[in-house]
Amino acid sequence: MATDYDAPRSVPDAPEADSLEDLTSRRAEAAIVDDQGEEDADSFELPGADLSGEELTVRVIPKRNDEFTCTSCFLVQHRSQLARQQGHELLCRDCAD
Repeated sequence: MATDYDAPRSVPDAPEADSLEDLTSRRAEAAIVDDQGEEDADSFELPGADLSGEELTVRVIPKRNDEFTCTSCFLVQHRSQLARQQGHELLCRDCAD
């Protein structure tokens, strides 16, 4: 079916023009403040907080023989992701694009 792109468009659900009083009353109704945010503020850690008593449990896996570290993004990638090698610079496919 051919479409005439020069024909005037009809918008099926066009909003009708509202009066200024209707718009201001809707705006006042929409400006309700959420009081629950104050309770959540206590659970956040502030920058510079003392975390010396915390212990991380992260398992570190050493780089394998079939992996390399990209010199651009510094991510460890599998050799199949190697796009370019110039001297000691190794680039992954994401960084080479």
